[in-house]
Order: sequence, then structure tokens, then C-alpha cells
Amino acid sequence: MEKLRLGGMALQNGVLVHGPTSWGAAVRLPDGSVKAASGRKPHVTVSVPFVRGPLRLAEAFVLLPLVKRQLPEARMPFERPSVAVALVAASTGAGLARRSSLPLVSREAVAVIASVVPALVALGGDELTSYHGAEHVSIGTYETGERAAKEHDRCGSHLIGPLTLATALAGAAAELAPRRRRRAARLVGALGAVGAAVEVFAWMGRHPDSRLARALSRPGTELQRRLSTREPSAAQLEVAEAALQACLVAEGAA
Repeated sequence: MEKLRLGGMALQNGVLVHGPTSWGAAVRLPDGSVKAASGRKPHVTVSVPFVRGPLRLAEAFVLLPLVKRQLPEARMPFERPSVAVALVAASTGAGLARRSSLPLVSREAVAVIASVVPALVALGGDELTSYHGAEHVSIGTYETGERAAKEHDRCGSHLIGPLTLATALAGAAAELAPRRRRRAARLVGALGAVGAAVEVFAWMGRHPDSRLARALSRPGTELQRRLSTREPSAAQLEVAEAALQACLVAEGAA
């Protein structure tokens, strides 16, 4: 049987795995047992380049409340006070950067980097980073049939390079618009940057040996290696495997 193309996300106490039409998640409960749940995921089939990227992002935002409803014990990465503090700090930093005397593109690049800080904070913590590693190991092992590494080529962290570049250029272009239209230009530019980054990310997956692809994936690779993933324990891998199996059963592929 042909292997499904899977994605996933680490939770503070477990793992979420999603396939083409369904999802499965599992968490470790305080009493030590593992609880799993699954369901259908919202899915819009759109193949138009630059449009499918923002739609996939919206699809992910819609999915998380569904997971929380079916598995209320799941603790999402952003459900921590430190993430809220980081959001405020990032917003303040981005505003200061845009009002600074730096060159236009540099201002936008600094603002984009500041906006990544909350995501980095959300990825912090020993449990979360270990479950992130468990997510990669379980999905990678399913795909290859061999024990996979804790880093994965399709991890969303590889979007950081192309998204930072695309967002900085789009933001710089928006600043050239008339003041009364600048807010709308920033919104259009942000959506366009997401669409462009997803297309570049897909291209990187098709051309992994390209020098440009390696350069764009380097920030994400280093982020996984040094910060966002840890080697999982056997107990954490058990949870990740439960999430994977729940997803495969829901997809009819188990």
C-alpha cells in the first residue's frame, strides 16, 4: 500500500498527526495512561499556486479547535503565559523596527525576525521539544521503514528561510504604497508572502540537492537540531505511535 503523506505537530503532552483527510492525536495523562482521539479534518482541495498556501494555513487553524474538542486533555504549545508575553514583546519590537532609521528592507527583515520569537518560545521546554522529536521519528519511520532521525525535511521550521525573505520583501514593497493604502498593502503582501513561501518550500522538497534549497532550509535545520527537537524517550515515542496509528485508522490505511 502506498504510504500517505503525513504532517504533525508536537503538543506539550503528546503528538498530533494529520493525513490528507483525517487526524489522530494522543496524549500522556497524569495517571500515566495514553489517550488517543481522531476525526476528519477540514480540507479544501485547491491546486492554484500562491492561493493554496494561505488556505493550508487557515486549515491548520481550524483543525486545532477540533482536536481540542475531541481530546480536551491536549495542551497546545501556545497555551503558556510566556507565549503571550512573547507576542507582546514581538509586536513592540516589530513596531520599533519599522519606525527605525534602518534601510527599508532591513527594517522589514528585523520586524519579521521579531515576529518569529513567539513561535520559538512556544517550541521551548523539554517536554515539547522531546515530543517534537517523537513526532518526527514516528512519521519518518512510517515513511522509510527504518528508525528515523529527530529532524525531518518537511518540518514547518523549513518555512522560516523562504517566509522571512518573502515577508521582508513584501513588507518593503507595502511601505512604498500611499499611506492611506498601506494597511491593505501589508495584508495583501503578508498573504502573498505565505503563498510564495509555501511554493518555495514545495520546490525545496522536490530539489533537496539544490544549493539554493540547502541554503533556504539551513535555518530550519539548525533550529531543529539545536533548539526545537530533542531525542524522545520510549514513553514519548509510545504516545507518538498511538497518534500515528489513530490517524492511519481514521484514513483507512492501517
